Amino acid sequence: MTKDVDVLKDVTKMLIDSQKGYAKAAEVTDDNYVLHAEFMERSQERAQLITDFQMQTQTLGAEPETDGGVLGTLHRAMTDFSSLFRDDEKAALGAIDDGEERLAEYIESKLNDDITPPTRGLLQKAHMSARAGEAYANRMEHRV
Repeated sequence: MTKDVDVLKDVTKMLIDSQKGYAKAAEVTDDNYVLHAEFMERSQERAQLITDFQMQTQTLGAEPETDGGVLGTLHRAMTDFSSLFRDDEKAALGAIDDGEERLAEYIESKLNDDITPPTRGLLQKAHMSARAGEAYANRMEHRV
């Protein structure tokens, strides 16, 4: 169970950073209804994943993470693009693409750990979400 808690907490930190990244991307793309709406929807999806991970952590008797952290530092970098790129939709999509790829790869590495089925199920759900976000950003990068 300790392994589960560690994995849940690590991924929760990254999901928090990801959720903040999507919210920031929505701000940057507020003139593009399609991108803005998609980023807001994905931000809300991440918020739900965060809640699910926090609830599982509590079920295992541990205190859940509520902030991004050291493991999410690379991912959090995608939330800082607005000060560098202002309204550059392509830059926002690139940052999302990179962040989602990192998140998915990190989760993949944790799926190989000795964890319980409920934790594995949450990781698989988060992994699918990250890969879907990466694919969306990649597709849209080529259209913008």
